Amino acid sequence: MFQIGSLVVLCGLLAQTTALLEALPVPLDQTLPLALTPALAPKPTDLAGSLTGALSNGLLSEGLLGTLENLPLLDILKTGGSASSGLLGGPLGKLTSLTPLLNNIIDLKITNPQLLELGLVQSPDGHRLYVTIPLGMILNVKTPLMGSLLKLAVKLNITVELLAVTDEQKHVHLVVGDCTHSPGSLQISLLDGLGPLPIQSFVDNLTGILNNVLPGLVQEKVCPLVNAVLSRLDVTLVHSIVNALIHGLEFVIKV
Repeated sequence: MFQIGSLVVLCGLLAQTTALLEALPVPLDQTLPLALTPALAPKPTDLAGSLTGALSNGLLSEGLLGTLENLPLLDILKTGGSASSGLLGGPLGKLTSLTPLLNNIIDLKITNPQLLELGLVQSPDGHRLYVTIPLGMILNVKTPLMGSLLKLAVKLNITVELLAVTDEQKHVHLVVGDCTHSPGSLQISLLDGLGPLPIQSFVDNLTGILNNVLPGLVQEKVCPLVNAVLSRLDVTLVHSIVNALIHGLEFVIKV
C-alpha cells in the first residue's frame, strides 16, 4: 500500500514538472529549424527618401561644392566663341573705353555653392528613376582695382537617369543611364552691380555666354561624382531599389 501511494505521488510530481518545462521558453539551437519571419519591405517613402538622402550626402562627401567653386569659368569666358563674341572682346571692351579702372583682365569667382533638395521621379513603367540635382551658386565678376563689379545668382538642374542592368554574370546593378542638364533650367539673375555704368549689355552678353557654356561644364563635372556615389551606396538599399525597378514596383510617391 505504501509503494502504491509512493508511485501515485511520484507520477503526480513528474506530470507537474513536465507541464512546467513545457511552459519555459525553448533555447535557440542553430541545428533546429526555425520559422523565419520575412523582413518587412520598406515603405515607398522610406525607400525614396533613403535614396535621395544617400545621394545628397554622397555628393557632398565627394566634394561637389568644391568642384563648383573651382569651375574654370574665366578661362572659358575669355574664349567664349570667337574673339569678337567672347566676353573680354565684346561688352567688356565697351566698358573699358569708359574708365581706365576697368583696363584689367576681369576675375570671375564662384561663391556660395549650394546643393538644394533633390527631386525623384519614377518612369510610368516603373523601371527607371530620374533624379533632379538642383544647384545654386553666386557668380562674382571682379576687377583687381574696383573689387566687386557685379554679382549674379545662378541656378541649374542636373537630371540623372538611374536604371537596373544585368551584367554577363547575371548580377544586377544600379547604374547611371543618362546624365545631363535639364533644358531651360538655367536661371541667371543680377543680385548687385554698378548702377552708374551701362552694364545691361554687359550682363546680357555674359548671360548669353553662360547659357552656352555653364550647363555643359557643370554636367561634365557633376556626372562623374554621381557614378562615384552610386558605387558606394548601401548594399541593402541598392538591392531594394533594384528589386523594385526590375518588377516595376512604384515606390516614389507622386505629389
